[in-house]
Amino acid sequence: MTPMQIFLIVAYLFLIGFYIKNWKAIMEIPKDIVTNWQLVRALAKNDMKSKFAGSVLGVVWAFVQPVVTVLVYWFVFEKAIGAATQSTKAGIDAPFVLWLVAGIVSWFFFADAVNFGTSSLISYNYLVKKVVFKIDVLPVVRMISCLFVHLFFIAFTLLMFLLYGRFPTVYWLQIPYYLICTFVLAMGIVYATSAVAVFFRDLLQVVNILLQLLIWGTPIMWNFYGMKNISPVMQAILKANPMFYIVNGYREALIGGTPFWADGELMAWFWFITLLIFGVGILIFRKLRMHFADVL
Repeated sequence: MTPMQIFLIVAYLFLIGFYIKNWKAIMEIPKDIVTNWQLVRALAKNDMKSKFAGSVLGVVWAFVQPVVTVLVYWFVFEKAIGAATQSTKAGIDAPFVLWLVAGIVSWFFFADAVNFGTSSLISYNYLVKKVVFKIDVLPVVRMISCLFVHLFFIAFTLLMFLLYGRFPTVYWLQIPYYLICTFVLAMGIVYATSAVAVFFRDLLQVVNILLQLLIWGTPIMWNFYGMKNISPVMQAILKANPMFYIVNGYREALIGGTPFWADGELMAWFWFITLLIFGVGILIFRKLRMHFADVL
């Protein structure tokens, strides 16, 4: 048994104990979301429309922005610089633009969900002050609003693969799994940051800066599996980032070659840190919830 396996066993024993102790408190908000799903969906649609209210194209801008970003990356890296073909962990080659888009599609959703989710309570302060309104659903409303764009971007990405002659494989069926991974991770972060941002408005800018730094610490623009002479310590640090698992997971799903359970240790680490963040995030939200209306 390796040291990592021993660590994961201890970590999961701790996680199980943590969830047993706080199960009722942690599950309160997911239950509220399910119970009020029609309201959540309606608010998410309205939220998406309100972001672009007054503009000529309206919500079309939500879909234009990621497409334009991808086209810029395609022109700069593939046409101007002439970036080389990249390989996945399974050794499958793909044009740089496909390799890049397969990784960045999850990042766009994660970054938007965290950014917009963090400001959810501040943006909907008029609802927070209503005694009868379930404010627990507000952070996830913003996330679902971002999810609409993400689903479109996934469809756009699949179309790009088809245009490059890359046809569907069984690995494409893994996309929903990695989407769930991204949503759960972002949800845990958002419930913590949205609650703290009510009292510390500067957190909105801090989160934005951290996301800008994190994108370069995640293998989106660079290929982890193409790096040589990287120390085991640095490998461990890079893999500790939960977005490492998601970004590479989307790539393996779209380009193909590796099932999601292939790296059991990395998968176990991802779900440990994600479920821990999820539980702690919701507990922070519940702890501060009673003071929201007074501050806002």
